[in-house]
Amino acid sequence: METPVCTETAGAAELPFDVFARDCPSRETLEHVTGRWGSLTVGALHDGARRFNELRRRVDGVSEKMLSQTLHALERDGIVHREAQPTNPPRVDYELTPLGREIAERLLSLIHFVEGSMTPVLAARQSYDETRGGR
Repeated sequence: METPVCTETAGAAELPFDVFARDCPSRETLEHVTGRWGSLTVGALHDGARRFNELRRRVDGVSEKMLSQTLHALERDGIVHREAQPTNPPRVDYELTPLGREIAERLLSLIHFVEGSMTPVLAARQSYDETRGGR
C-alpha cells in the first residue's frame, strides 16, 4: 500500500501529511481523536483497559451506538486495541496502543488546561452574553 502524500503548505519541517489539506487522511484521524466522544474516550482509557460498559459510564452522556462507532474508528486508526476474551459471556476490553497512549498524554494536557481555565472562560461567556443579549 502506497503512503499518500498530502503536503500542501511549506513549513519549518515538511511532513508528508498536512491536516489543513482537504483530502489528507490525517484530517480524519484528527477528527477521531479531537471530536467530543473521541477525546473523552481516549482520555478515559488513559488509566488502563476498560470494558465497553465501564467506558460508557465513564464517558457520561455517550450513547451505546456513538461509543461503538468511536471505538471502531479509534481501533482502525491504531489508537485503541480491542481484546475479545473467549469466555461465556464474551468479555471485550479496550485499551490504548502505544500510539494511543502518546496521543492521550498530549490530549490530557489540553483537557487539564481547559479545566483549569474555566473561571476566565465562564466570566468571558457571561460578559459576552450581557453585552450581546445572548442566551
